[in-house]
Amino acid sequence: MSEKVSFGDRIVAAGFAAGWKLVPLLPERPTAAVFRLLADLVWRRGGKSVSRLESNLARVTGLEVGNRELSELTRAGMRSYLRYFHEIFRLPSIRSAEIVRRTHVIGAEHIFDNLSKGRGVVLALPHMGNWDAAGAWLVGVGHPFTTVAERLRPESLFRRYVAFREGLGMEVLPLTGGDGHNFGTLAMRLRKGGAICLPAERDLTKSGVEVRFFGATTKVPAGPPLLAVQTGAALLPAVVYFVGDDWGIHIHEEVPVPEEGSRKEKVAAVAQRMTDVFEKGISEHPEDWHMLQRLWLEDLRR
Repeated sequence: MSEKVSFGDRIVAAGFAAGWKLVPLLPERPTAAVFRLLADLVWRRGGKSVSRLESNLARVTGLEVGNRELSELTRAGMRSYLRYFHEIFRLPSIRSAEIVRRTHVIGAEHIFDNLSKGRGVVLALPHMGNWDAAGAWLVGVGHPFTTVAERLRPESLFRRYVAFREGLGMEVLPLTGGDGHNFGTLAMRLRKGGAICLPAERDLTKSGVEVRFFGATTKVPAGPPLLAVQTGAALLPAVVYFVGDDWGIHIHEEVPVPEEGSRKEKVAAVAQRMTDVFEKGISEHPEDWHMLQRLWLEDLRR
């Protein structure tokens, strides 16, 4: 059965195709200015995505919706979000050595030490900064990895995203519509001493783990903590953010798996510790947290 694609989906797919083709051919600074202008226009216009970002940042900061400081933070958040798209269009044309040079990393030894011993690593990331550039850095320093991608619509856009990430050196598994063996594939990569990178603060599977996050309950994907529990791999929360024109990554210490308790209890404990690290990183770089969707359970019920 053929996929039903809306006119809006076709426009988005065409825009991404044009971005990957045209943006690398144009001067960087003028195109970056255009994306900032577009972010400001979207912010001024408002709409559901902007309102949701503002609401999420209100929970993070404790500021009330309508507060001038929160409004400006939301504007900065939209600029950060559109900067991400400007950069992914350019990333395939940037040399790996330049990406490595411009990436400022805290805690890289947590990755390298484990991988050098043949121990797998699960890098768990919130949706922050430019996670694709962070992935390109990891490939650039000699550690290709496996990740899982949300199945975007239309299918042509999903295929372009996969091709983009594979071009950067990543192995990409589809979240849905694949062979149904993602967990087994990821576990196998880890048991062979490899690295995987997974977004980890928004559950898309309806089988997530409940955690407390900025004072309220949400669900995070079970995959990262469950993989650590099942395989013995090191779960390393990583916070990604922008540093001027460059990129920053803070790779935190391993989240330990409790020695006592059932598998479910261990997964819940690891998930909460992981989320606590995300909370700290988002608090430090709230403008670079790209969460334009409902996240907390009480918001999902509205």
